[in-house]
Amino acid sequence: MVLYFATTYDSRLVMAEYATPGGRTPPVIVGRKAEQEELSHALESDRPELIAVYGRRRVGKTYLIRTFFERELCFELTGTRDVPQARQLKRFAEALQSATGFQHRVPRDWAEAFQELTRYLEDQLRGGGRKVVFFDELPWLAARRSGFLPAFEHFWNAWGSRQHNLIVTICGSAASWMIVKVLHQKGGLHNRVTRSLPLHPFHLHEIETFLRTRGIQLDRKQIIELAMVVGGIPYYLDYVRRGRSAAQNIDAMFFAPNAPLSDEFEKLFAALFEHHERHVKVIRALARKRSGLTRQEIIKASRLPSGGNMTTILMELEASGFLCRTEPFGRATRDSLYRLVDELTLFHLQWIEGKRDRADGDGQWMRTRGTPAWQAWAGYAFESLCLKHVAQIKKALGIAGVQTGRSSWRYRAAETNGRGAQIDLVIDRSDGVINLCEMKFSEGEFVIDKKYAGELRNKQDTFRRVTRTRKATFLTLVTTHGVMANSMKSELVQNEMTADELFDP
Repeated sequence: MVLYFATTYDSRLVMAEYATPGGRTPPVIVGRKAEQEELSHALESDRPELIAVYGRRRVGKTYLIRTFFERELCFELTGTRDVPQARQLKRFAEALQSATGFQHRVPRDWAEAFQELTRYLEDQLRGGGRKVVFFDELPWLAARRSGFLPAFEHFWNAWGSRQHNLIVTICGSAASWMIVKVLHQKGGLHNRVTRSLPLHPFHLHEIETFLRTRGIQLDRKQIIELAMVVGGIPYYLDYVRRGRSAAQNIDAMFFAPNAPLSDEFEKLFAALFEHHERHVKVIRALARKRSGLTRQEIIKASRLPSGGNMTTILMELEASGFLCRTEPFGRATRDSLYRLVDELTLFHLQWIEGKRDRADGDGQWMRTRGTPAWQAWAGYAFESLCLKHVAQIKKALGIAGVQTGRSSWRYRAAETNGRGAQIDLVIDRSDGVINLCEMKFSEGEFVIDKKYAGELRNKQDTFRRVTRTRKATFLTLVTTHGVMANSMKSELVQNEMTADELFDP
């Protein structure tokens, strides 16, 4: 048995492949277990497969497909943003030349391009075995008036869908485009996709595995600090260097001279959305209100018009993983709360934008840690991280198998001297209990003092009074290092869990 590790620039995922005599074992990729199972089923099936893979920029889509289908991949074409159709067609000819070893003239249009591709694939398929065609960054290939999508539809419907050894994989970073134009299309591709794979950022367990596979030994507190800045995006995590603390790595990624991620925010939205300025306005509005906004509040804060465009913008940002939407407990969907949860975006707006001229260069982040502004940011960032690990929270509470509903809740007192309340995570259980979850970041054990105890009592009492629930309500604390034992903890907290439990697979 041979074990080796490899990395590529494109997605920065790490792969370990076990080669056994007499058979092929699929590559073992950090995370992506469900996706690998689907791709394995596609290889083993006896039908033509059209697979759609989508997820935000830098999440590792390209590497997953290239790595998993390395032996079967016979043609690959990657779209380029904002280039004329003629140049995309030229790159098609170059890709076909790379696959065949022979020079090909540039086709006049995409209909002719797919005719040439069909001739090449007919020859490949006669050799037996599964063959994979990969169209990467499909939204850029299928720009308006390019003619790509109708030509692709004809290629698949008239020929590809009858080739039992053919797998065609289409991939895009503009997740909402893939959903609307491919998965939910009412035209030629309606119900043609055989498998759809949304690719999400790594969870904490996968981040830990990714770093350890690369020989980076950081404790979980350090990993959490990294995750609160760059999330579970493999491309960003690949910039983490061994022998450096989390703070040193963050300094090198964002604040050092020629820091590789200092301008990532500017690239991110322009690469994903048409008229991305509108998306950025929504992002900025949500960044100013970390606890979240309703649709109407977003319209007011961003000064954008209401209507269909706002619906599309929110759907695109949610599909791409920049914000999450939670339905309020016991209220209509129209009152849903939107919250910005993309770590790098929040970090950029808080610590980089407008502050470059004042930055001190190396060591900037290490000098910032521990300040009141840092403490406030860390609290919100840890909350967002917890909201991405609700499955782990349920498992720690012993209710992984219990049917639950997840929601948020907030109440604004009508009286001028009344007290409102907000709970970011409400877990409504079918066994007659509601967990009211509070997420708190601290450098050591979290201490419930008299002031915070009053806030907890108000939240629980107000929730019971306003919702009129007959279920038991359990105050549940998720903290980095646990809650210090005192009389107020004993009185108020029914459940607690530490950040270690967020690392469960």
